Amino acid sequence: MGSSALALVLAAVCLGWLIVSTLLSRKSTKTPPGPPRLPILGNALQMPQTYPWLKFSEWAKSYGDLVYLEALGQPLVLLNTPKAAKELLEQRSALYSDRPRLEMAHLSGFDKVFVLAPSNDNWRQQRKIINQDLAPRMIPRYHAFQEAEARLLAKNIIQGQGALEPLVKLRIGTIIIRITYGHYASSENDPFISSSRTSMDIFSRASEPGVWLVDSLPMLKKLPAWLPGASFLNTAKGWREVVGNSAWSAYLWSKRSYDNGTVLLPNTCATTFQEAEGKLSADVEEQLVWASTTMVAGGIHTSVISTMNFFLAMMLNPAIQAKAQKEIDEVVGRDRLPTIADRESLPYVRSIVTEVFRLNPAIPLGIPHSLNQDDIYEGMHIPKGSIVIPNIWHMLHDPNEFTNPMKFDPDRYRNLDSEMEKVTDLVFGFGRRLCPGKAFGEGNVFAIAATLLSTCDILPPRDLKGEEFIPEVVYSSGSLSFPSQFDCTIKPRSEHALELLSHSAFDAPPDSSLVN
Repeated sequence: MGSSALALVLAAVCLGWLIVSTLLSRKSTKTPPGPPRLPILGNALQMPQTYPWLKFSEWAKSYGDLVYLEALGQPLVLLNTPKAAKELLEQRSALYSDRPRLEMAHLSGFDKVFVLAPSNDNWRQQRKIINQDLAPRMIPRYHAFQEAEARLLAKNIIQGQGALEPLVKLRIGTIIIRITYGHYASSENDPFISSSRTSMDIFSRASEPGVWLVDSLPMLKKLPAWLPGASFLNTAKGWREVVGNSAWSAYLWSKRSYDNGTVLLPNTCATTFQEAEGKLSADVEEQLVWASTTMVAGGIHTSVISTMNFFLAMMLNPAIQAKAQKEIDEVVGRDRLPTIADRESLPYVRSIVTEVFRLNPAIPLGIPHSLNQDDIYEGMHIPKGSIVIPNIWHMLHDPNEFTNPMKFDPDRYRNLDSEMEKVTDLVFGFGRRLCPGKAFGEGNVFAIAATLLSTCDILPPRDLKGEEFIPEVVYSSGSLSFPSQFDCTIKPRSEHALELLSHSAFDAPPDSSLVN
């Protein structure tokens, strides 16, 4: 059969599949409300290509807590309130803990990563690996290292050792890679950091909504790669090789270093080696490789986003910055630097970190869930196989929950943990898919925020005339929402603060005894 005839046959099969799936998906007469759908296409032409959370929020105002969509026969349900998200994704987590299959991401090497894995034995094994090392009772052993890197970040910025964002990426990358593999990254060109950055860039491109037709028509992955329109298969093949090499090379370095006694302890890989007395089965080793990859990729990027948002918020809100500095001075004093153990005594600093998470969440739509059987919610039918998307951005900007939601206002929490949890309970995921690194990630951002507030003034940059100006910052519209690069002026609050940083910040890999 010629390529033209084959293409026609495939097109006919795809069309038939769409018709049948569309008819089957409409067998219920009581799905949640949503925008009108076209035959076969459904809402495909209405799906936003940029900043989807904003369009989804418009639909939330028109249609309510749940919004039902279809795109080429695929049902989607938007969750727009904490109540709906918690009742479905947490209280019914046995039904909603799967992930939709993102075909291009799977083809590109992410079929085994923890964050995209279906709710199966491999996913449970990876979750166990991460939980046993990053559980709240375990992470205090990493606090000294997190604090040291926060202090080194402040020192590097004050000394003008580079642009702001690269310095933030290096220090946070060093933290995450160190606690995952036991490797200390000494520069932004370190292969652990560069390979992780490349893998995450591939993930962002491969998982971008609406870009890859194979995500809507999975049968297209069966096409021969030489067929016109199937070039995505060659792209995915190349990406898969890069992702696999990155994951395994980092793991094998950690394993060799553990075996010869040169790895920095503790770290997640070493914890698993110790549990197995150095003898991992092939299956456990495979799960450790991909659990570690997920920790590094997810941990670096979300922490970088939150940290850059912190700098921006302080630059734009000098009165809030001053109030936080006053709290630190009164509670901690000026003769030592704050630590993560001071969190409970610094409620206003915690409120600032919480407001950073709320105003510009790193993952505005969370990671989609998938429903594994038909369900009924408040009389509405949700079909099996629905992609369920929590619109976290909308929940965190609902004026009924957060007055004047576009304003950065830490005072809205009244220094109460119960108020702050309304935010952190949303931004770190839901139910069985809750981010297992939640406590560690919060500690990272707190350590950086408290250290900088204690020792520095964060001010707007100056132009060539020496006048302050507010940089224009634009957020990316992918699954991760990064602020565009910006500069600010960082000055030490005093010579004494600079001395404290100089005496406590590491310039070389820290001795492992400091973090055991």
